[in-house]
Amino acid sequence: MCDLTAALSPYAPEQAGTRLNGIAALSPFLSQDGRVGRAAAAVLGGTARPVRAVYFDKTAQANWAVPWHQDRTIVVRERTEVAGFGPWTIKGGLQHVAPPYAVLARMVTLRVHLDAVPDGNAPLLIAPGSHCLGRIAEADVPAVVARCGTEVCRAEAGDIWLYATPILHASEPSVQPGHRRVLQVDFAADELPGGLEWLGV
Repeated sequence: MCDLTAALSPYAPEQAGTRLNGIAALSPFLSQDGRVGRAAAAVLGGTARPVRAVYFDKTAQANWAVPWHQDRTIVVRERTEVAGFGPWTIKGGLQHVAPPYAVLARMVTLRVHLDAVPDGNAPLLIAPGSHCLGRIAEADVPAVVARCGTEVCRAEAGDIWLYATPILHASEPSVQPGHRRVLQVDFAADELPGGLEWLGV
């Protein structure tokens, strides 16, 4: 984990996280022979590849809450109009698009913890089973969370959490802000249709 910390050290997360792309030092970890890539391939199979990465760190200077939501966008190389894909947005200088739900349903997200995340350090909250319910309207999110319940994803430094990309999730501000560094990486195994291409990490 020290090597991963060193690879990420030049990329101090901004208020809501830093989107990463083209960082060669991450390749050994995210490839199918790497610790993170192996975990994704165990679920998605041999064609699993990293398709988006975000680096988070909650500190005393940047300590925010994330409301309950589904991750609904992917990162692509360039904008190509394909039925079912949209709306389009630019985030962190990268081209994002909301795909059909079936694309998200075949993805997994891994969170690599560089710091311990006990109860007071803003662990991820998930609503178990919510990823099986398709795209959830924002107005329905509170009721779905109440029905599914909440699991707290505590972690030790070096732990990796893996979950279905569209699962409902949230986090609170840290009550003991020091560092809560997390590398979050989405993996997919499928090609995109109509000439769309994953940007990759």
